[in-house]
Amino acid sequence: MARTKDIAVIKDGAVYILKAGTPIYVSTTDVCSWTGKTKQWVGQLANQGTLERVQTEQGQFFRAGDTIKAYTEMLEARAEKEDRELSEAEQDKLKSEASLKKSKATVAALQALEMTGKMHRSEDVAAMTEDLVYAIRGSLLALPGRLAVDLADMDDPAEISEYIRREIYKVMDELSRYEYDPKKYDERVRERLKFDARPRGGEEEEEGE
Repeated sequence: MARTKDIAVIKDGAVYILKAGTPIYVSTTDVCSWTGKTKQWVGQLANQGTLERVQTEQGQFFRAGDTIKAYTEMLEARAEKEDRELSEAEQDKLKSEASLKKSKATVAALQALEMTGKMHRSEDVAAMTEDLVYAIRGSLLALPGRLAVDLADMDDPAEISEYIRREIYKVMDELSRYEYDPKKYDERVRERLKFDARPRGGEEEEEGE
């Protein structure tokens, strides 16, 4: 007992005072009682190297101090990882929200330019170009009727050629002053916006149900 008292004060089966530096070895059951985990869980930590078993004369045990330190470090590392992942997730969320707001602002700006006629969609440009093509086609098809009567009374080829040239110049002059109708463009844009705002597919049917 004297030797035991040099190391620790034991009373009623409990150690109250332990000499500094005295190695303490504990079983898996002890570690389970400290952590509130199962033996399988403690064994898994030991197998993966988080907790270290040591071989003693009495068998394999855990060093109490080393085990507590390793377990605490593991919990701290997990907490830091969770905080980091949460922070990264929050940053990603903020970036996504900022990107969405920027996209909405861009769309709104483009729509404003479109509504004021300062920007045209490709389909609108194609439609206006088609209008111009039809205008050219109509002017050219009208030429024979305009020239037929007057040319019937002419015999001089030079005079006929000059007359046709003047009429062609008139057509070209008319086409050079061709401009798309802003009112028609505005109507086209508003009709498309109304169409884009309408429910798609079976949405109306679903509302009716």
